[in-house]
Amino acid sequence: MKTVPLVHRIALLFNGSKVYDRGIISGIGNYLSSTRASWDLFLEEDFHCRLKGIERWQGDGIIADFDDPLIGEALADSKLPVVAVGGSYEDKRAYPKGIPYVATDNEALITLAYEHLVEAGLTRFACFSLPEAQANRWAQEREKAFRRLMQRDGLHAEVYRGMGTSAPLWDSAVEQQIAWLQSLPKPIGIIAVTDARARQLLQACLTAGIAVPEQVALIGIDNDPLTRSLTRVPLSSVSQGTETMGRTAAQLLHQMLHGMPSTGMQILVPPEAINVQPSSLHQPLGNPYVMRALLFIRQYACQGIKTEQVAAYVGVSRSSLEAHFRKARGCSVHEEILRFKLAAATSRLKNTDSPIADIAQNCGFKSAQYLHAVFRREFGCTPREYQQGETVTMQ
Repeated sequence: MKTVPLVHRIALLFNGSKVYDRGIISGIGNYLSSTRASWDLFLEEDFHCRLKGIERWQGDGIIADFDDPLIGEALADSKLPVVAVGGSYEDKRAYPKGIPYVATDNEALITLAYEHLVEAGLTRFACFSLPEAQANRWAQEREKAFRRLMQRDGLHAEVYRGMGTSAPLWDSAVEQQIAWLQSLPKPIGIIAVTDARARQLLQACLTAGIAVPEQVALIGIDNDPLTRSLTRVPLSSVSQGTETMGRTAAQLLHQMLHGMPSTGMQILVPPEAINVQPSSLHQPLGNPYVMRALLFIRQYACQGIKTEQVAAYVGVSRSSLEAHFRKARGCSVHEEILRFKLAAATSRLKNTDSPIADIAQNCGFKSAQYLHAVFRREFGCTPREYQQGETVTMQ
């Protein structure tokens, strides 16, 4: 007699009107179609319809969007297996306790967008975010990632949150966006925390007669085809790994349903790619060789690259690249590489208790002794003194 497979009743608490949530739901569906898992899925168009009384639901498991604070409150005492999905957080205390968490990597999203704008030849950058709110915690994490990149590269961090979107406030919001855009130095690259925010800013640019991408190069996050279809200038966007997140969450819940203990593990899922469209295709006004070299240095400085490798990547001779750097940056290629390595080392010294030898190796220094000598020369202190919190300045 053939055994009938056990069917599990699973609730998906997501907002089906959002492209991010739909991507995760699609990933869950792809997992089910490629495995022998047999689930009955309970899904509303908007999870808030099912949230009230969810603790009394007689099901077998839940996958939920924990970016919404109401979810964490509603499922805090759930006796069912739960897998959380949401944004990544710098502060580990922001993650739910004892629940596996599959996160989109906010740091990687912003970094990918930033590097794209750098490669486009831009040297000034801004971030268009959302008003601070519990429901927008992921947006504040993207702001912080942007600020860290600006600090790393010695650039001014221009962040604008603006107003929330609602019909009564729409005209005021657009007026404020235009005023902010007009106050910015040009050309500038702007990273919006979502495609929806990017579309608003793009519309404000067009209304104010600000050329995109010549004066403002713009990139969003979500790769939402609907948003792209609503813009006169096609919008560049970072595609999040939402399907991977959905598949990963479904796999974790599947394992939990078959006896795997629930743990508070966090799994970071990197972005998939950038869908490059005209909104960010800025034509460099600076030196294209230097811009291309800087992108390579940012990516590989800590792997111990030499000037010859940078020149080979750019496609010019070493002497030619050095001349371009002296004119555009006032320093040598080697000095630029060292600056990035030092920035990486100081960040690790501030944020970790790793041994100095490990930090030296991970940041591209040939030995701890060499890192010590460089710190003495540049900061007037040892790496250990810096790690212990002594305030220093560049010599």
